[in-house]
Amino acid sequence: MATTACTHGVPSSDIGEQTSAAMPVPAPPAWLDDLDRRYDGQLRAPGLETRTFSPEQWWEAATPLLAEDRGFAVEEVGSSVEGRPLRHVHWGNGPTRVLLWSQMHGDESTASMALADLFRFLGEHPDHPVVARLRERTSLHFLPVMNPDGAARFQRRNAQGIDVNRDARALATPEARALKALRDRLEPAYGFNLHDQDPGYRAGDSDLGTAIALLAPPFDADRGVNEVRARAIEVAAVIRIALEPHVSGRIARWDDTFNPRAFGDLMTQWGTSTILIESGGIEGDPEKQALRRLNFLALAAALDVIADGSHAGTPHALYSGLPENGRVFPDLLIRGGSIAAPGLPPVRADVLVNFEHPLAERGGTIADIGDLESTKARHALDASDLFIVPIEAAPAPGAESRTPAGIAVGGPAYFHLSRDAAGSDIVWTLAGDVDPQRPRPD
Repeated sequence: MATTACTHGVPSSDIGEQTSAAMPVPAPPAWLDDLDRRYDGQLRAPGLETRTFSPEQWWEAATPLLAEDRGFAVEEVGSSVEGRPLRHVHWGNGPTRVLLWSQMHGDESTASMALADLFRFLGEHPDHPVVARLRERTSLHFLPVMNPDGAARFQRRNAQGIDVNRDARALATPEARALKALRDRLEPAYGFNLHDQDPGYRAGDSDLGTAIALLAPPFDADRGVNEVRARAIEVAAVIRIALEPHVSGRIARWDDTFNPRAFGDLMTQWGTSTILIESGGIEGDPEKQALRRLNFLALAAALDVIADGSHAGTPHALYSGLPENGRVFPDLLIRGGSIAAPGLPPVRADVLVNFEHPLAERGGTIADIGDLESTKARHALDASDLFIVPIEAAPAPGAESRTPAGIAVGGPAYFHLSRDAAGSDIVWTLAGDVDPQRPRPD
């Protein structure tokens, strides 16, 4: 990441070199460990156990937590393309304004769950020292589930097919206009841009998956560090400290190439110290409940240091020393088998599968076929001495007939692993989704 812009006299490209990437990470505050212990019984908001909830389901779970007598105020600040309400939640009486927005990509729901947990913490634990500090010193503003039409379909873009996170300049969508108007009205000192990323991302050059990626977005193409961005870097470093005991080696940085259409970059340009949190994946956490917990802890730690200003002076190397998001691993490699397609002679070939929902292994499609020996994947299955026997795929919604059996790049992943080419001695079956009752063989 080369740049010649400077921060405090140091070129931004040299920050990590002059302060070792191997800098020891301090322990998080003791109160955060206590919060972690309380999470399941006292802080986790009920009703959000799966990540594919509708916007209406989210508000049904969150609304009971947002009582006026607990310090919350809720106002409608716009509506989506299809008329779903966009609601602004406010809590706290302090001078430091913070704006947090979630699910501008409709299929990125982890932080929306964590915000409900944060609401429960703020409302049900008024005597907790952190809650008291936040109430007195900050004014917290939330625009949760801000792409409700996309969330209703569990798709990235809004109902018009526009990526709301790339609409900060044009403001063509009502969702983007609502966020910009709220930002302009509040002029928050800090902002949190809350997302999910592909669980295939690796942390740097390692084979470890990225659980959480952080970014203090740049304000221009030179990627320099002014006072606004420096504060965001410090807060991001605090988040690393908070999460290091849980996911050491699995925290990364997003690429900080400036994007003049992106909300994070322009928020920084407009004077709001913005922190991007991207939730990646943890194996065995298909509904991202573990990552939800980490988001909650990260936000609690970050908001606390914002409240008392104690992030000032946190070494930038704790942020810049993080590895960047590296390669994206595909999901499943079937290695060493022979494809036995109807009417064709068997052929030795590896098969690569990607899933629409990678952590839950649902919605599999064939990504590649052939000699894939050097390919790395999140999971590999040794099919030596086995046949990959295609089976008919389930009919698409509205279709009258099933998809004929076949193995083709871009086609559905429907096949048996069998000891014989006829598919009568079956070892394992993938029918689009991995059956949780019949997990992949070792």
